[in-house]
Amino acid sequence: MTQAFRLQFQRFMMEYQFAVDEVLTKVSILREEFLYLHKYNPIEHITSRVKTPESIMRKVSQRNIHPSLTAIRENISDIAGVRITCSFVKDIYKVLNTLTAQNDIRVIQIKDYIKNPKPSGYKSVHAIVEIPVFLSDGPVNVVVELQIRTIAQDFWASLEHKIFYKYDGEVPAHLATELADAAAVATKLDMQMQRLHTEVHGHDANDEKSEGQEVDSDVIQGLLMLAKEASTSKDQGETE
Repeated sequence: MTQAFRLQFQRFMMEYQFAVDEVLTKVSILREEFLYLHKYNPIEHITSRVKTPESIMRKVSQRNIHPSLTAIRENISDIAGVRITCSFVKDIYKVLNTLTAQNDIRVIQIKDYIKNPKPSGYKSVHAIVEIPVFLSDGPVNVVVELQIRTIAQDFWASLEHKIFYKYDGEVPAHLATELADAAAVATKLDMQMQRLHTEVHGHDANDEKSEGQEVDSDVIQGLLMLAKEASTSKDQGETE
């Protein structure tokens, strides 16, 4: 590997890390907004990762991709990943729609494995998005994979992942059956928890304002008076 290519590859990896940082910032802001404005926060956990160079090159070899940075960028969409774990299924779509509505995020593809689960029972929503990263020499558009799922779905997926790699992809039939049964139980749990939440808080619980976060009316009135005084002073200065 030449020194020039090494530097290019380091920059390539940095771009993906910066893209992850951008997404994490956006999710963090949404999380704080929900906490401030609503009675509960739909985002339970956030994790992220950027594939290692070794993992990227394995995928390049497996898919017979040309070993150039351009080809890798165009053909591998999960180099950077952010996983968002939500409280309930309805929260998944709220978070997804809020994030993808931002004008600097371009949606490339959405795979809804909740409405269309994988044969194994896997459920989650995957969104491939493109986000600009602003560097010293200009913006670079970088692809990030978002995975959004419930706590129950995340627990099931973690277990499936461990079993899958333990058996090198050849999962015994009885374990595959048990995993599918467990997926059905996880789905039932999600539905039951959503029903309980709705029964306690009502159908519009997610949109109610938090009682403790209202701004004092005297503060608002004071700000309006200051703004009026500033506007009056400016007008007088312009006429002198």
